[in-house]
Amino acid sequence: MWPLAAMFGLVPLWWLAGGFYLGWPLLGALLFTLLATRGRVTLPPATRIWLLFLAIVVASATRLQSPVSLLTFALRLSFYLTALIVAVYVYTVARERPDQARVLVPLCAFWFGLVALGWLGVLVPRFELTTPVEVLLPGGVADVPFVNDMVHLGTAEYSVRSLNPIYRPAAPYAYTNTYGSAYAMTLPCVVAYAMLCRRGLLRWALLVSLPLSLVPAFLTLNRAMFLSLGVGLAVLGVRAVLRGNTRVAASIVAVLVLGAIVMLFIPITELIGNRVRSSDTNSDRLSLYAEVLRRVGDSPWLGYGAPLDVDTVSADAPIGTQGQLWLVLFSHGVPALLCFLAWFVAAALNCARAISAAGQWLAVVPVVCLVQAPFYGMANQNLAVAFFAVAFATALTERERLTRRRAAVLPA
Repeated sequence: MWPLAAMFGLVPLWWLAGGFYLGWPLLGALLFTLLATRGRVTLPPATRIWLLFLAIVVASATRLQSPVSLLTFALRLSFYLTALIVAVYVYTVARERPDQARVLVPLCAFWFGLVALGWLGVLVPRFELTTPVEVLLPGGVADVPFVNDMVHLGTAEYSVRSLNPIYRPAAPYAYTNTYGSAYAMTLPCVVAYAMLCRRGLLRWALLVSLPLSLVPAFLTLNRAMFLSLGVGLAVLGVRAVLRGNTRVAASIVAVLVLGAIVMLFIPITELIGNRVRSSDTNSDRLSLYAEVLRRVGDSPWLGYGAPLDVDTVSADAPIGTQGQLWLVLFSHGVPALLCFLAWFVAAALNCARAISAAGQWLAVVPVVCLVQAPFYGMANQNLAVAFFAVAFATALTERERLTRRRAAVLPA
């Protein structure tokens, strides 16, 4: 368990060092080395779909138009590979450990780091720091805006065009949207652990952290975060009603009540409305999406390898950003997008078979990811968080079904 604990549990340390982004694939390589040393392992379901996706991504490198784009391409590819390695590692550990709940502890530690650094963004939003990794990088590399965002430490994202609050929590990420994406993915995992373990200090710490986490999460003003959580809770609620699971239904009500209480003190609807009215975020996104659809017809099979900077859109961002769906479609083509979405659909269907309340909460994670795909990028650490949750949920569901089969055979 120690490699997972180092990877997910020491996020504040990696963030302070400036290695949260660039060091993440190295931690994935550590997991791969341990798996290779072990030998034969059982792969999680739908792994072949993701391997096909990776093969198409590698082939799309032939469409890159500059050597500089090769560096960002390699970094995105490393995040895709790391997510798969995390899934295989977690799936292996969760299948073999008698106490499955402990496998979720690194993800719970990741949650604590997310909440603590989110509050840092609330309390000291202007805090910045030059990190050791930033100093060690060559000047030409560290000065690239994309790289500088990853290695230069900041607690919040600033927008000149937004009304108050103009600072939106982002740490440990470079962008506040990524923080909101991670929050929506990790919240179901925290509730799942609280349901797996009925006692213990960690459980009570998680329960205390839940209401505290809502403040930095709400102040991100991330509409897609609220949308994805809302859809996830709706799906979870429908399943709970159909299966007559009162415990799941009660937990949903508890989460909604906490959110309603926080909204009494934070006028989230008004703040989001002010932000939308005082910025061009909607029109900028739509112009980028329209340009992707216009250009993908010229290279539908392998895309363009990476996002491109053009002057034909109103947004400052490159074409192929502002959403994982558009990134994959533009950079790697239609077949890659189909494989990407197919993996999450397969994960959602597989996890939906969960019997326990914890398993049903974890089954929400791939649903949340599918809702976020058109709006948030996932070529970052969040993809590994999602794969962690899905791999654990799959192993938990398999053990639950096996236990039920054995119980049915015992009387005979």
